[in-house]
Amino acid sequence: MTKSGFGHQDVEVLKRETVYQGYYRVGRYELRHRLFAGGFGAPVDREVLERGEAVAVLPYDPVRDQVVLIEQFRIGGYVTGEAPWMLEIPAGAVDHGEAVEAAARREVLEEAGLRLSRLWPVLRYYTSPGTLSERIIVFCAPVDAGDAGGIHGLADENEDIRVAVMPFAEAMAAVNDGRIVASPAVIALQWLALNRDRLRAGRPDARPSA
Repeated sequence: MTKSGFGHQDVEVLKRETVYQGYYRVGRYELRHRLFAGGFGAPVDREVLERGEAVAVLPYDPVRDQVVLIEQFRIGGYVTGEAPWMLEIPAGAVDHGEAVEAAARREVLEEAGLRLSRLWPVLRYYTSPGTLSERIIVFCAPVDAGDAGGIHGLADENEDIRVAVMPFAEAMAAVNDGRIVASPAVIALQWLALNRDRLRAGRPDARPSA
């Protein structure tokens, strides 16, 4: 339920169909929804790329004040003319029936070679709710950055992932100058900027200072 008071009961689905099914599913909906001024609007068609939940994890070493990032080829960057090898944080889809925390630990092990002992919840957000159903659950995790490095990824998923250990200040500079443009990394690093002092002080469960 949102501040408007609207919810699922305020949407009437007139027709639903799958228009594409490949690695992703694209659904088409004909629907009406309630209007802020009252009543229901006219029927509208909406296509949505349907994906389930995904996780993203920022590994952070509070002693060294370093973050563990990964670098890999991204088709989205290539298509739009950006540098296609992007600095990111470990992330991936939550498998059917898999616990979110288990997915987070699995992705960090597969993509960065690190085993996590603890996860600090950051936030959940929609990547682009006008066109995607995907919701990303972001965590931060304490690690020993001295254990990080090398090339990782699953061969059967054609992953070629290089680990990059970076001081926190350099990572934030990379956000500011456009070297880091992937949204999970940007959002997680900005959260870390707000919460870094309490994490370094060993108070991860304390509320951030204003």
